[in-house]
Amino acid sequence: MTFDAFDAWWWPYLFILVGGWLATDAWRFLGVYLGGRLRDDTDALVLVRALATALVAAVIGNLIVFPSGALAAAPLALRLLSAAAGFGAYLLVRKSVVVGILTAEAVLIAGLYAIGFNDG
Repeated sequence: MTFDAFDAWWWPYLFILVGGWLATDAWRFLGVYLGGRLRDDTDALVLVRALATALVAAVIGNLIVFPSGALAAAPLALRLLSAAAGFGAYLLVRKSVVVGILTAEAVLIAGLYAIGFNDG
């Protein structure tokens, strides 16, 4: 069965829904099923956690150093400063992710206003 199998208006949406479910949720259910049987300190889970953390760090680093869209107009120093401020706030407030994100956004927005950034 292919994407062009049917000519109905709803077919592409159903195709994406089923394809998206098979690609993500099936693996999530399998992870939940198998994850309950593993200890948290096993070598396999430590490796998975380290790889997941490294991938997230790489994506964040890529967004900071090589941004696209409106963020590309912000100076690199401001982007680095906002990330450092967000990380500092994260550490200071009992490792609260929300506080870290809001602090980084506030520093970035304040910095953009301070340098007179205008996206229009």
